[in-house]
Amino acid sequence: MIMKTLFTDNNKIIEIRNLCKTFGDHKVLDNFDLDLYEGETLVIMGKSGSGKSVMIKCLIGLEKPDSGQITIMGKNMKTLQDDELDEIRTEVGFLFQGSALYDSMTVRDNIEFPLRRHTLKFGRIRDATPMVMEVLKNVGLEETIDLMPEELSGGMKRRIALARTLILKPKIILYDEPTTGLDPITAKEIILLMKSIQNQYKTSSIVITHDVDCARYIANRMVLLVDGKNYAEGTFDELDASKDPKVMAFFKS
Repeated sequence: MIMKTLFTDNNKIIEIRNLCKTFGDHKVLDNFDLDLYEGETLVIMGKSGSGKSVMIKCLIGLEKPDSGQITIMGKNMKTLQDDELDEIRTEVGFLFQGSALYDSMTVRDNIEFPLRRHTLKFGRIRDATPMVMEVLKNVGLEETIDLMPEELSGGMKRRIALARTLILKPKIILYDEPTTGLDPITAKEIILLMKSIQNQYKTSSIVITHDVDCARYIANRMVLLVDGKNYAEGTFDELDASKDPKVMAFFKS
């Protein structure tokens, strides 16, 4: 069951066609198709092990698909040279599920780290403090700049990880379970922050989540991934009202 997208008049910024990925005898992605449009927040939901996280890891090259095509901003990822891949990756921010901060680095050093790696895009910056303070302000944590990750709460770590993503000014942000492991109040704060970031930076986003409240609040469009395929697609209200048994089983659970 495929429902119509809201963004037919916008340019596609990501296009995935016939993506397949198998681990042993388990086919995680089975001819999976997906489009992401400029300025859109696309939420992908599905049961654990349905291939959601594997799909976004294929997008950024952490996993290599068995077959299929991934096009980002008009460029076929399979045909790019290493320097071209690095250039594309500066335009794609990834918020990891566990925040993935470096424990031995201060907040400042964690946020500056991508700048030091991508000198072709930004040049060699002698003093990145103004850029660091800008993104810290946008996540509401300017006062943490000299703290260590061990001094931060789970919600603060998630915000710092988002600040690190924003420092590269990406055109696309991929969120992997952004509210997992957080208490309801902190999860709501992260959801509101994601909405604010989307409005301020005009990014296009893919959000992998099990959090129905998160999906309800931020999704322009949703995809339900079942058995490695794009099974159902539409707005939150469309999927929530669906009479399809597989969709109902997920949304009514």
